[in-house]
Amino acid sequence: MSDAVARAAAHPGLLASLDPLLREWLPRQRWFAGKGRPVTGFSLVAATELLPPGGSSALLHLLVRAHQPEVPAQGGAAHPGDCYQLLTGVRETLPPRLAPALIGRPQVGPLAGRTVYEGLSDPRATAVLLEAIRARARIGRLRFEGDARQPIREGLVPRRVTSEQSNSSVVYGDTFVFKLLRRIVPGTHPELELPLALAHEGCPRVPPPAGWLLADPDGPGEAYVLGVLQPYVQGATDGWELALRELAKSEDFTPKARALGRATAEVHGALALALPTVTLEQHRLRLLAEGMTERLDTAAGAVPALRPYASGLRSAFRALAGLAAEGRTWTAQRIHGDLHLGQCLRSPSGAWSLIDFEGEPSKPMAERRMPQPTLRDIAGMLRSFDYAAHSVTPPATRWADACRAAYCSGYAEVAGRDPRTEPVLLRAYETDKAVYEVLYEARHRPDWLPVPLAAIRRLAAGAAA
Repeated sequence: MSDAVARAAAHPGLLASLDPLLREWLPRQRWFAGKGRPVTGFSLVAATELLPPGGSSALLHLLVRAHQPEVPAQGGAAHPGDCYQLLTGVRETLPPRLAPALIGRPQVGPLAGRTVYEGLSDPRATAVLLEAIRARARIGRLRFEGDARQPIREGLVPRRVTSEQSNSSVVYGDTFVFKLLRRIVPGTHPELELPLALAHEGCPRVPPPAGWLLADPDGPGEAYVLGVLQPYVQGATDGWELALRELAKSEDFTPKARALGRATAEVHGALALALPTVTLEQHRLRLLAEGMTERLDTAAGAVPALRPYASGLRSAFRALAGLAAEGRTWTAQRIHGDLHLGQCLRSPSGAWSLIDFEGEPSKPMAERRMPQPTLRDIAGMLRSFDYAAHSVTPPATRWADACRAAYCSGYAEVAGRDPRTEPVLLRAYETDKAVYEVLYEARHRPDWLPVPLAAIRRLAAGAAA
């Protein structure tokens, strides 16, 4: 069977086998970015057989572009189809343990009559990925690379992480975790770029990459970053789950919030050393304020509950533009880009780590890699404390206020400056984030809409952290 599937990987009819199955399966995945628009077809970017010949199953690594009705992007340009990474297992029959991973049974093409499934759910398939990284293998256009200072021993048992979001992860023996990126774009990716830069600076707050997977383009151009292997923080709890747990028990979270503020400042300091910083002057700050205002106008047009507060919210952005007009500048640097409690891990020893540096997946890659003021990260974390406080009834507003203050104080202990001493920029970023949350909740989780609206009322009145 493997020889047949190896031929299928290069067969022009491969997508004819997979097309009707992927049209049903792909939009149901959490990480599929094109929800709400029909898939009209697929094109194959790359196909590679990963499992060696002679076995009872095969494993295809696919980069597939999903074509959907175009959505005009900012500036009038059309949005091309997104490219997705698929690890596709192929068997004659699927054992019961893999039944939830079923993609389907092709009726036509080179895979006709076989069973196709999500390979990340198969330990044999995911073991292939780790072994390829350990061996620094090159398979077709795929390059498995790694850090020789972090040896990978054989026999680590893989298990898939079930809490999927915009990507997928596999843990190997409580030693490493491999993050497989799903929506793929060419060029430097912050999920690899920033942890490598922080490792070079010796920053202990971010697990250093032990290996990574790249795909060379078919012709000139930059490689695709497909996945990153990092040390697994054993026994760690993510900050969101920890905050909810301690809230439920009415425990004091402020010492942990202060320590998280210190950890955030350490990461920001290391990024400023590792990568270039820039100064945001009047023109860039004016564009920043205008972009925030445009997003507010769009959200207010879509969510009637936001409209009574629009004037007060615009004042936050006018204040920022006013400082820019007076000649005020801010330093911008590389930041996390999507910082919240769920992006933080606390080890049993009490040490905080920051993870998931890809930035907001909905943003263009060029925007995610732009230097920005560190207050953007801080505003995201302050909003996260607010969300946690609303997980209980009645909302624990005093808990949120105490955690926000402790986080800022901890940050100041390391950075030498308290974020609250920049109230105009902090309020602008927090307002921009809350406006985004209102639009998101109105579209996807209406029951949560009161959470950002409570912050909107506060921010419209002129209050920041």
